[in-house]
Amino acid sequence: MLYPFIMNFDSPPADPIAVLGKWMDDAAQIGLPNPNAATLATVDADGRPSARVVLIKQIDERGVVFFTNRRSRKGAALAANPRAALLLFWDPLNRQIRIEGDVQATSDAESDEYFATRPRASQIGAWASEQSQPVKDRAALDAAVAEFERKFSGNPVPRPPHWGGYRVSVNAIEFWQGHLFRLHDRVVYRRTATSGWITQRLAP
Repeated sequence: MLYPFIMNFDSPPADPIAVLGKWMDDAAQIGLPNPNAATLATVDADGRPSARVVLIKQIDERGVVFFTNRRSRKGAALAANPRAALLLFWDPLNRQIRIEGDVQATSDAESDEYFATRPRASQIGAWASEQSQPVKDRAALDAAVAEFERKFSGNPVPRPPHWGGYRVSVNAIEFWQGHLFRLHDRVVYRRTATSGWITQRLAP
């Protein structure tokens, strides 16, 4: 299969953030339902790892952004240990990207701006769902949705104060292109404080 963007793993591009954007564009062009879906791995205060899928909403030189309820299990883990890893995998393209970095909450202004673009039903859901907490049954969740629909009827839905974004800085990023017989191509970029990005080709 030919891809719109082919990386030279022996002489990789200088800017890995641009490559990340191109690979995500490639995934979008083949019609995947959620080409921006990534597995987020965190470690809590007791050293216990956990992982779940989030949707990447922004990418720039500062890092990769997703949004969530900050009272959730991942929010608690990031409060205790603000570091994370992200994994994007696109089986039809035989590609994956691994990202590791420190995590910071996005500003209120950034969180407000994104929240305003969400469907109203999703905005209501952000208020109704106490993410990661026990809930009695579906009826209780539906009742909470109805309560906030009444509360905000006829008015814009404000962002809940506990809902917002996280930015994962790209301290390290690895690009993986699969090949037959497990002879895959891999290259990792690591950010340095003095000389920008350094790269290493890795054995498959």
